[in-house]
Amino acid sequence: MKTVRIIGVPEHFNLPWHLAMEDGAFEDRGINLEWTDVPEGTGKMCQLLEDTEADLAIILTEGIIKSISQGNPSKIVQEFISSPLLWGIHVAAESSRNSIQDLQDDKVAISRFGSGSHLMAYVNAQNQGWNPEKLQFEIINNLEGAVKSLNEGSGAYFMWEHFTTKPLVDKGIFKRLGDCPTPWPCFVIAATDSFLGSQPGVLKHILEVINTYTKEFKQIPSIDRTLANRYGQKLDDIQKWLPKTIWGQHQLSEETLLNVQEKLFSLNLIEEIKQPNTFLHPNH
Repeated sequence: MKTVRIIGVPEHFNLPWHLAMEDGAFEDRGINLEWTDVPEGTGKMCQLLEDTEADLAIILTEGIIKSISQGNPSKIVQEFISSPLLWGIHVAAESSRNSIQDLQDDKVAISRFGSGSHLMAYVNAQNQGWNPEKLQFEIINNLEGAVKSLNEGSGAYFMWEHFTTKPLVDKGIFKRLGDCPTPWPCFVIAATDSFLGSQPGVLKHILEVINTYTKEFKQIPSIDRTLANRYGQKLDDIQKWLPKTIWGQHQLSEETLLNVQEKLFSLNLIEEIKQPNTFLHPNH
């Protein structure tokens, strides 16, 4: 058995991995896949890859591209979610602010620097016509930290995946002022260079298994109920989310990679636009 350490957020996107593990699909290939949830999100996962404390990560596209551009010895091996991520923009439920425009001078609560909640705040600021260089941040680590910060009167706003935070909006903990979709496929599978160098055959097996599961995922009987039950979601919310979500089985395109780099460069979040082979593993 080859042990492979994989990390991802504890969100509904990643259910295909858990179903495959529960079915023993990786073990059948001689692979012991050790999954660790990382509720802090992409910034923390980039650090774990860089420190070789994980081999694979299901990670936000813009976050890993920024991290690799800054020297993280990892590569993107393929898309995982090919559709955009819908980032909800939230304030405390009691806040007097009622529109995104009201947030221009407010602090942004982020899980950590380099995370999606950090990078998408810049994208949103640019969309709104604000000066992204004036953004100010407060680190809250994870969703629980955001709940605490916003409800203790920090006055910050917080961006996180729309459907993950929907139960908090329904309970009157957050108020959502709007959404900001990513202008690219949102999740990719990334691997450390050391893992790619030492276990290329193992990666091939892992991708074959997960791609089989994601291709058939929406056809699983009552998958909407399974998702709702396992992730504490309302069934009708899952039924809205599922058709919008596309699982990918192919490498990220060079065009998309360039698009993400150009956006990050325009926001002064990376220093230069680099060649595709800096980021993309030639596994397909």
